[in-house]
Parts: sequence; C-alpha cells; structure tokens
Amino acid sequence: MVAAVGLVSFLIFKGIQGLIEASESVKRKERRILKFYLPQVETASLLSITLAFVWQKAVRQWPRIMVPFILWSSFFLSLSAGILLICFQRASTDGVGVCLIAFAIGNGLYACWVTQRIGFCTEILIKSLEPVPKFGDLNQPTYWMLGVGFMWMSLWILAVIGAMNFHFTPLVIIVLVLSLAWTAEVMRNIVNLTVSRVIALYYLRGMQSIPQNCFQRAFTQNLGSACLGSLFVPTIEALRVVVRGLNLLEGEDEFMFSCAHCCLNVMQSIFRYGNGWAFVQVATYGKGFVQASQDTWQLFVRQGMESIVDSDITSSICFLTGVCSGSICVIVVAAWTARVHQTFTATLSLLSFFIGYLMTRIAMAVPHACVSCYYVCYAENPSNILFDKTIQDHQRTMADHGVAPATPRVPRRFSAAEA
Repeated sequence: MVAAVGLVSFLIFKGIQGLIEASESVKRKERRILKFYLPQVETASLLSITLAFVWQKAVRQWPRIMVPFILWSSFFLSLSAGILLICFQRASTDGVGVCLIAFAIGNGLYACWVTQRIGFCTEILIKSLEPVPKFGDLNQPTYWMLGVGFMWMSLWILAVIGAMNFHFTPLVIIVLVLSLAWTAEVMRNIVNLTVSRVIALYYLRGMQSIPQNCFQRAFTQNLGSACLGSLFVPTIEALRVVVRGLNLLEGEDEFMFSCAHCCLNVMQSIFRYGNGWAFVQVATYGKGFVQASQDTWQLFVRQGMESIVDSDITSSICFLTGVCSGSICVIVVAAWTARVHQTFTATLSLLSFFIGYLMTRIAMAVPHACVSCYYVCYAENPSNILFDKTIQDHQRTMADHGVAPATPRVPRRFSAAEA
C-alpha cells in the first residue's frame, strides 16, 4: 500500500514538474492530456458511483427481478458498447470493440448455461438480505470507500500524466493500472469485511453491532488480510474460470485431459489456502487470511456444501453488474471523446470501462458479503433458528438428481482409473 501511494505521489510530482519546468513541447503534451483525459475520467467516476448505488439499491429491493436482468443486461450493454466502438472505424477502437463483442457472446452463453441456478441463487440472496434493514447505517462504509475511490481516480490520472515524463513509460503505466485494480479491490474488501462482521455477529451471536465500529476494525486490524486477499482472490477467481473452461474440453484428447486434471488438483490446493469466503471468518474472529480460508473450507467440507458454494453465481452477478456499469461508461465517454478528440477514444473507452467496473464492485460488496455470511454461518451452525431449510432442500435435490459440482475436484475418468 505504501508503495502504491508512493508511486502515485512521485508521478504526480513529476507531472507538476513537467508543467512548470519542462520544454514547451512537453508542456503542450501534458496540457492536451489534461484537457481531454481529466474531464472524461471525472465524468466516468461520477457516473459509475451513481450507477453503483442504483444497482445495489435495485438488487436489495428486487432481487428476484435483478438477477436475470443483470445477466442479460451485461450481454446487451457490452454488445452495444462494442458495436458503437466499431462504428468509429479506427483500428484502435475496432480492436476494443471486437473484444467487447467477443465478451458479450461469451456472456450470453454463460447466461444460458446458468439458467437453472438462478432460482436457488435468488432464494439465497433474498434470505441473506433480510438482516440488512436492521442496520440503518450499514451502507456508510460504502459511501466512504466510493468517496476515497473518486479522489484516488483523480490523483491516479494525474500520475499517468507524470508517467509520460518518466523512463519506461509503458511499463510504469502498466504498474499504475495494476496498482489501481489492487487498491480498488482493497477498498471493496474493506466494505466486505465491515458488512461481514455486522451480519456474521448477528447470525452467530444475535448481536446488533455498530457498523462504524466494524468499519474502524476492518480499516485497522483486518487491513493486512484485506490487502493479502485482494491479491489472491481475483487471481483465484480467474483460475477458476480457466479450470472450468478446461473441464468442458473433455473428449478424446488425452493431453487436454491431463492439463485439466493437473489444473483441478492445483485448484484444490489453492482453494484450501485462499478463497473469498475467508473474509467472513477474518471479520468475525480476526483470523489471518490463510488460516480463515482453511477453516472456512473445512466447514463447507464437513457440511457437504462444496458443490453448492462452487455452483453459487452471486460473485458472477456482482462481476456482471460491474460490466454493465463499465459498458454504460464506455458508451457515454466514447461518444463524447469521438466528438472532441477522436484519437483518444480507444484509450479513454478502456479506462472508463475499468473505472465503471471497479466503482460498481465496491458498492456490490454489500450484497456479496451478505450471501457469503449466510453460507459460512450456516456451515458453522446449521441448526440456528435464523436459517431455514433452503440449503438443506437444495442439497437433497442435488443428491436426488445426481448433480455434480460446478468445478469437480477430480474428473470422473481419473477417479475411476485411480479406483
């Protein structure tokens, strides 16, 4: 964290130095970037914050409608953004547009694939959101983190201008992009830890905690776990997507079978030492991230819930909500930039998508944390009167129909061979 803040501060200094002391050509370049980058970035940030609260409020109020709506809205919005960029008929915008259209196609296929899971996901989301009205200021940490995120985005774009006057500019900008993604993920997980502590203590001990105190704890005692988890969890989720893709390639190709088998074994180890469910126990008991990951997964194994949590699509819904906001930001910023300075359209489109996605994910940490608490606290004490039989009935249904986990730990062919 110190390194990220230090890098941004140093590059802001270099940018200011360039505006004051550099040659006229450098000054013109920086002024042009300020003129055509900063207004669009600030607009994308404000728009994404507004969309973030709209999405979160809608999911909390109408979860039964919003789950399928988000699945298909992300498809149409990303497709629309891609078509718009291709209409500008420039090589750079065409490339970005093709990527968005390819993503939209994959998104549509995914929406068709998970149709059967929507019902159970919606039921869990409705049940997990029931305690939220009991805590009127539960959203306050989200306000703080989005405010900090807006200021950080403003400073970050100034650091990008400073990177133009520094050595190895492309490498420095890549590092800045990664640091932006990581710091935004830390902000999201601070909200996640705050909400997790409030909701988990309500489930496990019947306590009505003060969200402000939980926020202070997340920002101090649990900050290390938030930073570590922000590095591991996105990587693990990306690996899950790759593993599931490889698992669908089962056929006659023994090499692909071997790759899938190897990746699945790696995933089994990774899930034991690092998973997103761990934040509940980090927030509740103050455990370290790795220890909390191990203990949480053991709870799921003990209750036979691995297949249920593996097939949960709440994280995907939150991800696609970010994609919706990012696509809307692309449509607005691309149309604006194409009128004032078309050369920057592709770059600003990518940046606005990134900003829209990150800001929305911070706000969507609230429903995501509620669902995580419901699963983890149920696994810890299934007989708690605050839980109904939704998970038990779904386990029974999966057992009766022989439904396999969404990400099997060991492919059936290898299991049979080993047996």
